[in-house]
Amino acid sequence: MLIFLLRRLIQACFVMIIISVISFAIQDKLGDPVQQMVGMSVSTEERNQLRNELGLNDGFFSQYWRFAKGAIHGDLGTSYYYKEPALDVIFKKLPATLELAFCAILVVILVATPCGVLAAIKPKHIVSRLLMIMSSIGLSVPIFIIAIFMVYIFSIELNVAPSFGRGHTTELFGLWESGIFTKDGLKHLLLPTFTLAIALMPIFVRLIRAEMMEVLQSEYIRFAWSKGLSASRIYFVHALKNTMLPVITVGGIQAGTLVAYTILTETIFQWPGMGFLFMDAVSRVDTPLISAYLIVVGGMFVITNTVVDLIYGLVNPTVRLASHGL
Repeated sequence: MLIFLLRRLIQACFVMIIISVISFAIQDKLGDPVQQMVGMSVSTEERNQLRNELGLNDGFFSQYWRFAKGAIHGDLGTSYYYKEPALDVIFKKLPATLELAFCAILVVILVATPCGVLAAIKPKHIVSRLLMIMSSIGLSVPIFIIAIFMVYIFSIELNVAPSFGRGHTTELFGLWESGIFTKDGLKHLLLPTFTLAIALMPIFVRLIRAEMMEVLQSEYIRFAWSKGLSASRIYFVHALKNTMLPVITVGGIQAGTLVAYTILTETIFQWPGMGFLFMDAVSRVDTPLISAYLIVVGGMFVITNTVVDLIYGLVNPTVRLASHGL
């Protein structure tokens, strides 16, 4: 396991270097940040002076080398708009995004697992057929359509949940602001959480169903039936455990996709998280903030994939992570 972690650490360093180069290279394609920072009345000479002060007139390699040296020390630049270190701005918004992602994943686990198991146990039942039809529709509908539908039905027509903002939050341990522990915060969390969950749920329902049906045909399941074990123990202990291996792999990939989904979800619901911050930074051509966001998200991808590999090995001890060079 130590060898595996060392290899993943080396791989992570290479991945982060590539991400940093790509995120830094696209800055020139986003527009001129000076134009967004100053008014139309500012002369060309003053604009050029500001560009020189910001180092924007330097060559690409000079700018990247300066950026890389700062990044090693945890400095990813200063936001042009907020006038604060880009990492500090992102970390202020990170709790809101993590809270939203955690609640969405929790809903997916609690709903998709029993639905997938039910669809596998009784594939010809009317409920199973309805689940497959709904999952097919869910895979076909873009997330912004789901979000708009949720706002129209539950906020405009039924008026049971607010359609924007985070609501009232409480501070935890002086480090984390959360709306989970307040009634108003939970009401604001409902629509974006279920929007993300509905977008992710269909693929997990179908995957659990397919893997579960295959596992139920295996010899050890037949042996378990012959021993007289209860149906619930066979389904939810023996069969479901072996079904989880590919689900964990796909779940790790979908966790990264969840970050992309939060950009649209947070924008539609005006949720003050990292996704909404990123869209705001793009509109203002706040290139240090954009680069820092891409690097932070890339780091989250790397960490998530490493954790998924570790969990995979714990679920199935026969998997030798280090021997396979993962």
